[in-house]
Amino acid sequence: MQDRRQIPLVRLLLVDDDPLIQSSMAAALGEIGFSVRSAEDGLVALAQIRREIPDILLSDLNMPRMSGFELLRVVRRHFPSIHLIAMSGAFSGNEVPSGVIADAFYQKASGMRCLLRIIERFPQLPPLPVHQRTASAPLWILRNGYDASGEPCVSIVCPQCRRAFQQQIGGSLSLVREVQCAYCRTTVYYAIVEPVDRSPAAAFPRARRTTDPASQSQLHT
Repeated sequence: MQDRRQIPLVRLLLVDDDPLIQSSMAAALGEIGFSVRSAEDGLVALAQIRREIPDILLSDLNMPRMSGFELLRVVRRHFPSIHLIAMSGAFSGNEVPSGVIADAFYQKASGMRCLLRIIERFPQLPPLPVHQRTASAPLWILRNGYDASGEPCVSIVCPQCRRAFQQQIGGSLSLVREVQCAYCRTTVYYAIVEPVDRSPAAAFPRARRTTDPASQSQLHT
């Protein structure tokens, strides 16, 4: 059996100003087998990149101080070897939004498998962990309601039989959880993310902000 420590991990820098999304996604990607670092905005991300260049940059678009729009543009210019994935809940579909400089687009809460399919299309990456392509890759699910007894729950669509069932989320401390499908008994792995209010109306004014002096100084260092 090949020692996983001998396989170079795909280095991914995750940039999002929401700490719940940042921690949940980082934990899920880390458990799959990525080497993950996190940053809360574009300026922190640039500092991280200068310390170590990642293979992939996964960046939210709507952030304070330095938005993802600006960050992706700067990274493309100064670090062209990095694969760029724009991420947002303000756009739908899988096409890169107009005006965004990125290799791919990931719609928030569209599932970890969708993100993995995007990453697997990138050339010249270290080999992805084998189990990343199996049914054990976790779903990324927003906390989305309560069951008939009033307990908080999530709706899970089984990747095997494609039927939806509700699962109480209880007080588990694990970021990546597992449950058996209520219908076909397939084991489903999932991670829970708290909902965030990020409407397009709120996103676009911040996205058009002019780069502040602090971020301008970063471009010339």
